[in-house]
Amino acid sequence: MKKKLLFFLLGILSLQGLAQNSKVENTSVIPTLTAKEWNFNFYGFIRTDYIFDTRKSAQVREDNLNLYPLDKNLDINGQDLNSTGASNILSIVSRVGLKVKGPDVWGAKMTGTLEGDFFGNTEASIGLVRLRHAYINMDWSKISLLVGQTWYPAFIPEVFPGVANFNTGILFNPFGWASQIRVKQNFTKELSLAATIYKEREFTTATAAGGTQNSASINSALPTFHAQFQFKNTNWFAGIGAEYKSLQPLTEYNPTPSTTAKTSEKVNSSSFLGFLKYTNNTFSIKAYGITGGNLNNFVMLGGFAGYTNSIQPEKYKPTKTSSFWMDLASNNKKIAPGLFFGYTKNEGNGKNGLAADETVMYYMRGVSNSRVVDNVWRVSGRVEFKRNNFKVIPELEYTAATWGDFDTNANGKAGLNKTDVANLRALFSCAYSF
Repeated sequence: MKKKLLFFLLGILSLQGLAQNSKVENTSVIPTLTAKEWNFNFYGFIRTDYIFDTRKSAQVREDNLNLYPLDKNLDINGQDLNSTGASNILSIVSRVGLKVKGPDVWGAKMTGTLEGDFFGNTEASIGLVRLRHAYINMDWSKISLLVGQTWYPAFIPEVFPGVANFNTGILFNPFGWASQIRVKQNFTKELSLAATIYKEREFTTATAAGGTQNSASINSALPTFHAQFQFKNTNWFAGIGAEYKSLQPLTEYNPTPSTTAKTSEKVNSSSFLGFLKYTNNTFSIKAYGITGGNLNNFVMLGGFAGYTNSIQPEKYKPTKTSSFWMDLASNNKKIAPGLFFGYTKNEGNGKNGLAADETVMYYMRGVSNSRVVDNVWRVSGRVEFKRNNFKVIPELEYTAATWGDFDTNANGKAGLNKTDVANLRALFSCAYSF
């Protein structure tokens, strides 16, 4: 509308100029106005979920996102306090976003994305707007540059579980967003390499006692480095990736209750991943695996352990987590069933016992006092009923976990007294996209 009005006013002024010089021959050409081209695309969905669980689980946002069933907790009568059901109805995952396309800059096609939902960043902020994506992308065809907050590089937007549950395969598949700089080189139409540096943002990384939110990442002079090869054609999508990060949980510590000293102790870790997707007009099958140290910021098991004694600052060792999942789904446009299976394992850090006067602290996901999660597996089945932009999905999800006492070698693994617990979640989700 603004562009049409601008051209209209220009036409009037041009006609007025011709009228004022009607006695003089005018052989000039009326100039064409060049306007900057912008395109704005709003998108999102309005979604409501009904959930019912048979057992208490580690969870966030009023049980909307479940991780793993909690360990047995016996009362004075020998009854398990965590063996109880719960239910809720929530609309907090509703989402809105804006995609922007603007004029070229330095020969690059410019696009940007700004997206949020109402999940909140903490339990206290549930229902408030949370930033998900905020990035720009410059594309020179063969090379592209992305700057801003978007998915962790280990999360593959084209290859993640198609489950109805908002956990999106969490605990088995990396999840979250990070502020990053990514350069991608397209070698051919099928093969590319992306190199990324980033700082952990959402979800946060683990830190040591005395640290603050994301302080382990902020204290580190080095960003996390990630490199990933991808191959993609009409039916196949595959890739491998590797990552290295060096975090510094603390910058100072207390040798005694009344003294403070400087520390530069790091927790260094690496991880490796691979993924595969095949799709045709009938079905899609996806698979993903990852193994590595300190995957806590991906909302996965593990983190790191801290070891100290009376004469040294706390030193750190990352615990290793391995995870694998598969997802099979129909591509029918109206009724599409799907099946998911995932497994993850806490493999500890290889330490073989504590030295004299040495103590240990565990900064890990999956810890409850002197107990730790050994492994978690999940199977779920769903059916998507789709009509235009409206979708209804009933889903049943069974999640089982094995808990155990911390291994006496202080390596973060589960040792004796292992116990199996499980939760059955029934979910009914409906969403209207725009």
